[in-house]
Amino acid sequence: MSLLQGKKGIVFGIANERSYAYFITKQLLAQGAECAFTHLPIGKMEARLRKAVASLGVEDPWIAPFEAGSDESLDTLFTRVHDDFGDIDFVVHSIAFADKDYLKPDMFHQTPRQTYLDAIDVSAFSLVAITNRAMKIMPNGGSILSLSFYGGEKVMPGYNVMGVAKACLEHTTRYLAYEMGDADRKIRVNCISAGPLKTLAGAAFGGMDQMLEHQSKKSPLKRPNTGEEVGNTAVYLLSDLSSAVTGETIHVDAGYSIVGL
Repeated sequence: MSLLQGKKGIVFGIANERSYAYFITKQLLAQGAECAFTHLPIGKMEARLRKAVASLGVEDPWIAPFEAGSDESLDTLFTRVHDDFGDIDFVVHSIAFADKDYLKPDMFHQTPRQTYLDAIDVSAFSLVAITNRAMKIMPNGGSILSLSFYGGEKVMPGYNVMGVAKACLEHTTRYLAYEMGDADRKIRVNCISAGPLKTLAGAAFGGMDQMLEHQSKKSPLKRPNTGEEVGNTAVYLLSDLSSAVTGETIHVDAGYSIVGL
């Protein structure tokens, strides 16, 4: 039997076929999950999402616009999800934003106040806002998953305010896990710290090629991780196999994060 057969949930963050959220969805679908999808209500984001989801074989996908920084947008989205899907079992939060003009070496100290706050709001507080609404349509418990990166633990020159936002996201995961795990809610909250990948968001960070090269040379497995490997870990965390795992940040990076030099 598939690990997620009969499970329904929302995936936030597919931008194209290179997104980690795309690879997570690929593995979720392979295990029988039913997914709703969201997109930024700007430019070609809906068309990109539809193309990506179509490549996964999803016919007539459930898709809705969503702004991470808008409570009104969140309320509308979750009302629609509940009307169309009923109760859900999981949420994938793969959302991050920081002004790319400040994702360069020697620019962190010049980060404007609003740029800093916007990064925290979209990349970390959105997990609180989403969880607060998701829990109301998860009466049987379930699992919430977010995506982080090693730059939230160690300094990676140029990652800058995004690293601060990821650190906030990881600790937000722990506080949410504590409150969501009681007997009435039974919701687990975890985070995957994935290795570098040339995603649309990653392209804004100038050191991606060097990081991939360094990972291949220095990680214990001597190679980069793949998107599918991150997706497999997501399946574990969203399934009943991880029923006693919550508040964790699990690294899927070929062991890169354990190496000091």
